[in-house]
Amino acid sequence: MMSKKFEAIFFDLGDTLMYFDDDWPEVFFLARQELQRSLQKAGVDLGQEFVEEFYQRMSAYYRERDTEFIEYTVKNVLNTILEDRGFQDIPETILTNSLSDMHLITQAHWIPEDDALATLARLRELGYRLALISNASDDPNTQVLIDKLGAREFFEVIISSAALGVRKPNPKIFQHALVRMNLKPEEVAMVGDTLGADILGARNSGIFSIWIRRRANTPGNRAHVETILPDAQIDTLSELPGLLAQLAIG
Repeated sequence: MMSKKFEAIFFDLGDTLMYFDDDWPEVFFLARQELQRSLQKAGVDLGQEFVEEFYQRMSAYYRERDTEFIEYTVKNVLNTILEDRGFQDIPETILTNSLSDMHLITQAHWIPEDDALATLARLRELGYRLALISNASDDPNTQVLIDKLGAREFFEVIISSAALGVRKPNPKIFQHALVRMNLKPEEVAMVGDTLGADILGARNSGIFSIWIRRRANTPGNRAHVETILPDAQIDTLSELPGLLAQLAIG
């Protein structure tokens, strides 16, 4: 095997460095209720039916972004509902605060992986440059999760699809990271759990792909397991420094 020594490692966030510890549909229902209450307190009364309407609009948004790989953001979904209901020129602070209240519900269930910080620290000691590329519908929420993880200090570049407007596997999000760090694709490895986003996106960008399988037993991954093949696989983050050492030797 040809040796590969990388300059930088790109990481996914959800189910790679952190994991969700509860039932997502149930928690998201509670989060939608909190959004409705927060808006109502601010004088924007959309009624209880808003909880279901927001779910339907978000579901359609998720389906669309998974085919177009464009990130329109949850704020745009909320704005569309407000406009359709006749609420014009809602102050930005109301939208931001209400979405923040909603995300507080889900943020409580995102838990750092036990080996995440130790692995990031070890990689930095070894001289690797680190970046984070996350598919996310809300950039402020992503930033809060990074701080909850306690990993901001390790990353030279942090990119969310919500901030950039495109999502993995769109090569543009990887190219953006490469340009910001002045790197070539062959100088980078990408670590992530999702075959159809992290692995496919890396491979289509000329970046070495490392699939972390710890939380990868999902319907989406099972559908791609025979067709989207990573360059390497690990089960835990703690295996990564050793894998990179082996690749460097060849």
